[in-house]
This record gives sequence, C-alpha cells and structure tokens, in this order.
Amino acid sequence: MKGYKITTLNEFIVRRQANIPYAKGELSNLLHHISIAAKVLHKKVNKAGLVDVLGEAGNINIQGETQQKLDVFADMQFTAALSNSGECCGIASEENQEIITFDDQLSNDAKYIVCMDPLDGSSNIDVNVSIGTIFSIYRRISPRGQKAQLEDFLQEGNKQIAAGYIIYGSSTMLVYTTGLGVNGFTLDTGIGEFCLSHPDIKTPMDGKIYSLNEGNYNKFPEGVKKYIKYCQEEDKATNRPYSARYIGSLVADFHRNLLKGGVFIYPETASAPTGKLRLLYECNPMAFIAEQAGGKANDGEIRIMDLKPKTLHQRVPLYTGSKNMVENAENFIQKHGK
Repeated sequence: MKGYKITTLNEFIVRRQANIPYAKGELSNLLHHISIAAKVLHKKVNKAGLVDVLGEAGNINIQGETQQKLDVFADMQFTAALSNSGECCGIASEENQEIITFDDQLSNDAKYIVCMDPLDGSSNIDVNVSIGTIFSIYRRISPRGQKAQLEDFLQEGNKQIAAGYIIYGSSTMLVYTTGLGVNGFTLDTGIGEFCLSHPDIKTPMDGKIYSLNEGNYNKFPEGVKKYIKYCQEEDKATNRPYSARYIGSLVADFHRNLLKGGVFIYPETASAPTGKLRLLYECNPMAFIAEQAGGKANDGEIRIMDLKPKTLHQRVPLYTGSKNMVENAENFIQKHGK
C-alpha cells in the first residue's frame, strides 16, 4: 500500500512563496512563528479544565471587556512568537490600547506588522465552545531600520498581504490566505504539525444559514429586521426558511459559513451605532479570506477592505459570507435603510 502524502503548513508556505514577488522567506518565517504560538495555545485550550486558565483574569482591556485568563495567556504567546520571529516590527492587539513595537535592530529592520485578536470568543472557553485567533499581516509604510509607527497599522484592508484565523474546536485548524486562494490546515497532534486538509476552499454562492444575535432584534436597523423576516419566511423556490445558527464566536460562526454557505451579520445597533467588531483585527482579515474564497464582506454599503481606518480599535458593522446572501442583505439595507 502506498504511503499517504502529507503536506505540512511549512512545506505549503515555502512552495507558494515563489508566487509572491516580494517574498524572500520572511513571510514564511512569520507564518511559521504564528503556527508555533497556535500549537502552544492548542495545548493550553485542550487542558483548560485541568489547569488554571478558566475564568476571569480580573482586568479590563481597552475594549471595556473583562479579560479572561486565557486572553492574557494568548496575547503573551503570540506577542512573544512574533517578537522572536525577527520578521515583525510591531503589533496591534485587541488586548492593548497602543501599538507594541519591538525595539531591537533585527525587528526594526523587519518588513511586516501584524494586527491580531489573540483569542476571539474567549468567554466560551468555560463552557467548552469553539474559540479562535485572528491575524492580519501588512507590509510596513515607515522606513525600515526605525521603530514601527501608527501609520503602519492604519492601512486599508486591501493592503493586506496575508490574513488568517485559527479555530480551536473538536480539532484545531489554521485557515489563511496570501491573496492566492484560501487553504485550511488541521493540526495532527501525533506529529505536531499543521497538515493540509482543506485545499483551495470555495464558499458556496448561496447558503441556508443566517448568523446574528437575534437577542438584539429591537435595536437593529429596519433593513436588518426586514432581512431576518425574509430569512424566516417559507418559500420553496428560494429554499427558505433559512436556519438560524449563532455561536457568539466570530471565528466559529465565520468558519461554519465559509464551508457550508451562509451569511454572518453584526450590524450597527441603537446601543452600538458604529457596530461592535473591530475593523483592523477582526473585519479586515475575515473580509480578505471571504473574498479569496469567493464570498463577500461589506458594512452594509461599502466593501470592508476599502474602508480607511481612522483609529486602532475602530468598530464597524459586518455583513459577510456567501456572495448572493450578502448582496441580498445589502439590498434590504438600501431599500429599508440603516
């Protein structure tokens, strides 16, 4: 019997490197270090009930949210991995008010900056629900040889050179794109490597799942309310009603819809008029992945990756998923208003 051919993440990245004109190994090394931090976090997540990482850390982060112990651990692990890579001159993290710069000669000469949400949906860890990590990579604007500047991070999403997420669920998967399609890798714990399991992911043009927090229904814009009613109506010609599925972890909801087809909506509300999700390290990377898989992402009107960031922790509405479903939701917004 012929042996099964396994393609590891590192092998895949090196092979694809030749298709990126300006990449000379630095990007490959950076992605490799992100995967190392993901493996460390995977181990900690899998032992969450046995080690002291459940519950609150007792701190409030810049978002005004109570930090979980695993939030702090994840932020430390990914920050350390990116610093040790020597390929990253600075990071922007959900957990920190200001950018973090790595002020040593090797890092100052690095080409890249990283925006990240180290642990998305961390409150779900206490009840054993899937959580994730989101990351986004840009080429710096400021001159190499100096410390990274805020301007390096306030770039439009269409300037991303790579983006991805890691989902820690029944298995741990890393999904990423460098603008050449989307590929998924599952962690084989037996050999300690991420192995190609979902090559060239294409999200369906249509789906039967709509994902949003209907508990906020009364605060939603009129167009969103009308779209929800549309999703719930029975119509055999359009395969309705759709199924409502909402986990409350962006990575988990997005990942399901990416593979099965569906739309994820987190609109502006009466209590959050600019939306809740962060543009730099949540919406932009997910939008890049969605588009590369054949889907779509906008704020109800404008393409997410065309929005010009004004602040590090800027919040925006997000409509993303199967192309036809996002466009239909967009039509309801245009017709009935925000």
